[in-house]
Amino acid sequence: MGLYHIPMRDGNFIDYVKIHIASGNGGKGSVHLHREKFIAKGGPDGGDGGRGGHVILKGNEGLWTLQHYRFKKHFKASHGEHGGSSRSTGADGQDIILEVPLGTVVKDTEKDSFLHEITEHNQEIILAKGGIGGRGNWHFKSPTNQTPRYAQPGKEGEEKRITLELKVLADVGLVGFPNAGKSTLLSVITSAKPKIADYEFTTLKPNLGIVEYRGFQSFVMADIPGIIEGAAEGKGLGHYFLRHIERNSILLFMIPADSKNIASEYQILLDELRRYNPEMLDKNRLLAITKSDMLDEELEAELTQEVQEALNEVPFLFISAVAQKGLQELKDKLWEMLEQ
Repeated sequence: MGLYHIPMRDGNFIDYVKIHIASGNGGKGSVHLHREKFIAKGGPDGGDGGRGGHVILKGNEGLWTLQHYRFKKHFKASHGEHGGSSRSTGADGQDIILEVPLGTVVKDTEKDSFLHEITEHNQEIILAKGGIGGRGNWHFKSPTNQTPRYAQPGKEGEEKRITLELKVLADVGLVGFPNAGKSTLLSVITSAKPKIADYEFTTLKPNLGIVEYRGFQSFVMADIPGIIEGAAEGKGLGHYFLRHIERNSILLFMIPADSKNIASEYQILLDELRRYNPEMLDKNRLLAITKSDMLDEELEAELTQEVQEALNEVPFLFISAVAQKGLQELKDKLWEMLEQ
């Protein structure tokens, strides 16, 4: 079975950027009186100004990072052109389209308030509207003023400072304390190459891997930096990674077989998610007891009874990424849950 991963070069996973945007001003309306041979006093025929360019955010399913906004931070759309004679309208300013990965959240930087979220390919949102063009003097002709010599100026565009945050889109999110074996599992059942080491917070950026399943089907799994108690308050890496779990449809909790108390460790992890966002608890959950190659049959039977009694609401299974134990069973269970 061929395995592959989503290309994401080390160091290039940028999931949080602040940018400055400005839409274009509307063009001025024209003050013009019609001039033609044999017509001494033509009426007003000044055209309208064009609309200023919008700044538009657009979803692109081919993007996985906000890397392209790492160095360029200022984006300004062009102004609308001024109106002309013969009621000709000025050309609209050119829009600027900023492409972002699916799962990008837009916030107002100053107020730190939510504005939009991009969830679909080709979805477009106008972040800053271009100013409306001013009306030309032909609009202002009246019985009492046959030759108005004024027109409207165009409206100014908008200027904003916005923050783009990317939430990883994946079917399965791995949740566990540091060293629970998440990176190892991902490296074994996909061909993603996460850094694997024995110290806390090795995984500083989410790693995505595609798990190929039977019959050319597949699903995406995300390894997210390890939770520690207090993450919901921003301790450790805190919110930096918790937001990535929000979009996963299944949470795969991973707790090592040699944990002092599997049930209480599970409750601590659950509590972190609850305090961050109670809706997280509505997701489907599965518990994988990792590093279970160190258990003999008797110990596994004891642990099974212990976990069943303490956590009767969550399905669980024993796996070992290193010994390739229970991995097909894990994939089958995750696929069954995704299909539901």
